[in-house]
Amino acid sequence: MDRRRFLAQSAAAASVAGLAACGPGPGNGRRNTGDSRETGPGIVTRPRLRWRLASSFPGALDVIHGGAVTFADRLRQLTDGRFEVEVFEAGEIVPAFQVLDAVQSGSVELGHSAGYYYLGKNPALVFDTVLPFGMSARQHDAWVREGGGGPLIDRALADFGVVGFPAGNTGAQMGGWFRQPVGSLADLRGLRMRIPGLGARVMERLGAIAQTIPGGEIYQALERGAIDATEWVGPYDDSKLGFHEVVQTYHFPGWWEPSATLSLYVNRARWDALPSEYQAAIRLAAADANATMLHRYDARNPAALADLLSGGVRLVPFPEDVMRAASRESSALMEETASAEGPAYREALESYRSFQRASDRWLGSAELSLARFAAEQARTDAGRAA
Repeated sequence: MDRRRFLAQSAAAASVAGLAACGPGPGNGRRNTGDSRETGPGIVTRPRLRWRLASSFPGALDVIHGGAVTFADRLRQLTDGRFEVEVFEAGEIVPAFQVLDAVQSGSVELGHSAGYYYLGKNPALVFDTVLPFGMSARQHDAWVREGGGGPLIDRALADFGVVGFPAGNTGAQMGGWFRQPVGSLADLRGLRMRIPGLGARVMERLGAIAQTIPGGEIYQALERGAIDATEWVGPYDDSKLGFHEVVQTYHFPGWWEPSATLSLYVNRARWDALPSEYQAAIRLAAADANATMLHRYDARNPAALADLLSGGVRLVPFPEDVMRAASRESSALMEETASAEGPAYREALESYRSFQRASDRWLGSAELSLARFAAEQARTDAGRAA
């Protein structure tokens, strides 16, 4: 199954729309039973379903948690209200980092999470989210949907009895909040930082002490001094979480997350039991959630960053020696992991790198030159306005 060729599902989508136009039929609405069906000449069987979705994200973060909400809204619209999903924020059903387990066990039908939260289960799940110094959101989507990445991620998820779809992306992230500016590589030694995924492992190789803390608990850890630094996503979410109330140094870029894909996970047995029209509706609803999240971050981050800077936040780039050392250690870590994990991981890594190299060469020509000119022009205009 090519799980990410959403646009190829237009015929199935039309079928869903046609079903919706028929209007809802009778049914008892019992959850997950599939007992409520319309039958008769010319009428396709359509169960009335109500599923549960466990999110890894706090509800207060309306964009990242909103990816699951957007998905549920679109799915309901596509099925004329016959397929409803109730969304639960992190901790309501299971903790943030146990969403994949809950979907695998069937205690919930759906989850919205990040693959790299589960590297301890299968290191190849990192390819479902992001690699340090890896691809942008646009590049990652292209690799997954058109560049051969989708089947490789499917293979990693199959071990858990789960089907996955991209259902959100943060875009390039910031480097995070620090009590003291990082002036050189030496300043990372002994630094206690909240950071997940492979970024955590690279930071540890650079001398930091990495900690994985759910989004809803980061502020308290920073405030009471349990950590010296934290990253999350970017200005919009970070300001909502209030990190600037505790520390004022805001580093960039988040080299460990040049993008971050969030995924919709579906219990495989539940997925296989669905009518094809509902499977198509899930694909399309997830695709809409995937695009909508990135659009919302791109629309909200500029104003949020301006507000933070006007409030006294210091925007500081990581030093060159930190960037070079992080890049070197990231490459070494990926090679070591590929050697340890075997052919499947190696295949995914080589596919990812090959696609990124080709894409970087292309995007590094016309688009990069225009982006550099536009950024310089913006700085010049800002200077004149000041």
